[in-house]
Amino acid sequence: MYMDTDALRWLQQVADGTTVTEVSELEPVTQSGVSRALARLEAQIGTPLLRRSGRTLRMTHAGAVFKPHLDAMLHDLDDGIAAVSQLVDPDTGTVALAFQASLGTWLVPDLARSFRAAHPGVRFLLTQVRDDPDSVALDGGQADLELGSRRPPDEATRSRLIGHEPLRLALPRDHPLAGRHQLQLADVAGEPFIGLRSASALRRLTDQLCLRAGFRPDVIFEGDDLSNVRGFVAAGLGVAVVPAPRAGSPEAVPGPVAYRRIGDEGAVRQIFLTWPADRRLLPATDLFRRHVLSRAAADRLPAVAD
Repeated sequence: MYMDTDALRWLQQVADGTTVTEVSELEPVTQSGVSRALARLEAQIGTPLLRRSGRTLRMTHAGAVFKPHLDAMLHDLDDGIAAVSQLVDPDTGTVALAFQASLGTWLVPDLARSFRAAHPGVRFLLTQVRDDPDSVALDGGQADLELGSRRPPDEATRSRLIGHEPLRLALPRDHPLAGRHQLQLADVAGEPFIGLRSASALRRLTDQLCLRAGFRPDVIFEGDDLSNVRGFVAAGLGVAVVPAPRAGSPEAVPGPVAYRRIGDEGAVRQIFLTWPADRRLLPATDLFRRHVLSRAAADRLPAVAD
């Protein structure tokens, strides 16, 4: 059934309290034109949707039932028009980006800043994801791109390695070993450890490194957030293996936690950019994807703070 979208929008406006006179003043149509369009719409639906109450038009019961569906339909239509507009003009789109929390203090802000310098009209919808290797990629399909240390193994995604993230041993500033520039994990074998939950890829890597160093870490506090891990280290409750602070990030500022190089081989994690393989990215998102890959290839990501 064909329906006049203008008439549907006018019905929505009238239902929301706009008068027919005001609609005609806002739209290139006369009052009688608006009234005739609304009457044709009611005839198509088969029942009155509006009733006159004095000088005001109000919804009938049928109109009130129809209104939520009308709003949803016009909302979907506007989203579709916006998506097409984005195809035509990628500089006004939105990038839905998922990322691990540890990258939110240095990598994501740097990439967004450098990208928006050339594309100031692009917006970002940001969500955080865990580094659990078994969790669903791309925030369960809600994101178009993902930055993180895990590389989804399924065929529904594509990934590109964009960098390496050295790991550091986090110690309380007054720890006896804090004065050394580099440590072996065996040096802290007898210390209590602070760590992420066992499902975390970083926690798994930490456990593997410690086992190769000849001991199983005594993890006395487990959490979901690296900022909490650092906080417990700052309180003197233990040591932790964490990503190296990057220049310009809050972690790089001198404070109660000392970050020391780890001499053990393999104390580094990889950073990947992931995107869907089964659908085409909208232009704004693809522009950002290429921007990330370009900066990584040119070695223009923030340096480690030493």
